[in-house]
Amino acid sequence: MRIFSGIQPTGTKHLGNYIGGITQYVAGQDRGDPAIYCIVNLHSLTVDYDPADLRERTLDLAALLIAAGLDPDRCILFRQGDVKEHSELSWLLSAVIPLGELQRMHQFRDKSVAQRELVSAGLLFYPVLMAADVLAYRAHEVPVGEDQREHVELMRDAAERFNRRFGETLVVPEARIPTVGARIRDLQDPTKKMSTTSPSPAGTVYVLDEPDVIMKKFKRAVTDSGTEIVCAPDKPGISNLIELLAVVRGTSADEIEREFAGSRYGDFKVAVGEAVVEYLRPVRERYTELRPDEAELGRILAKGAEGARALAAETLADVRERMGVA
Repeated sequence: MRIFSGIQPTGTKHLGNYIGGITQYVAGQDRGDPAIYCIVNLHSLTVDYDPADLRERTLDLAALLIAAGLDPDRCILFRQGDVKEHSELSWLLSAVIPLGELQRMHQFRDKSVAQRELVSAGLLFYPVLMAADVLAYRAHEVPVGEDQREHVELMRDAAERFNRRFGETLVVPEARIPTVGARIRDLQDPTKKMSTTSPSPAGTVYVLDEPDVIMKKFKRAVTDSGTEIVCAPDKPGISNLIELLAVVRGTSADEIEREFAGSRYGDFKVAVGEAVVEYLRPVRERYTELRPDEAELGRILAKGAEGARALAAETLADVRERMGVA
């Protein structure tokens, strides 16, 4: 079974990204044959950006993924822009993807409202490139967040439409949507998911935050009325902390409730903060070792691109032949 997922090198990765996405990538190395992970730098061009910053963030993300446990000898890790087959396949797939479907995508509608100065054609075409990213590798499984579900549905439709018109060529992928990371909530507004765009930075814990910064955020975390440490609909703050500690420890929310029965909110918040600090410590320390060696990071990405290109080129050759352009 082939697994493919892409991750953008924009925005600092937070605890929700790490638990819901990056740890799933690491686990996928033992299930995928192969597991293919792509830093999708071409997708980052659809919004205003700084070229030098994009290069830096791409290397930042490569170092973070490896620090988290991605092993370049056990998976394929590469930079999207290094494999030109993605771009060519996206153009070929545009022949079977209706314009109306692209215009109805929620992400396009939301971002086009926010980007008043320039709504680029790339923003509209984004899902086509995303489809090419996955279909180029005939991937069976695509680990994505819930917000990407409609993009996977579009690529599934594109593969099915292509196969009906030109013959069985592309694999119709399935989305794998984790439930764990989706429950990580903002520490200042636990009714919302943890996000880099949160109006209060104190509500978001970043993977590379220093221990004292993490502890400060947890000590200031919003709790609820009452004193009981239990998961309940009217206790979103405490429920979030309980679930987070359960994930970090690899245990259940019930076990956390039993352990901290009778404890004070302040003591509980400190315990959660300390657990998160230790949970992220190995990643932060390994990242600090890896990030300065940009030549080695470049070598790893280039090697990954070679492996990716070999797979994508095979699919592209079949698509070109089926469509009559080869």
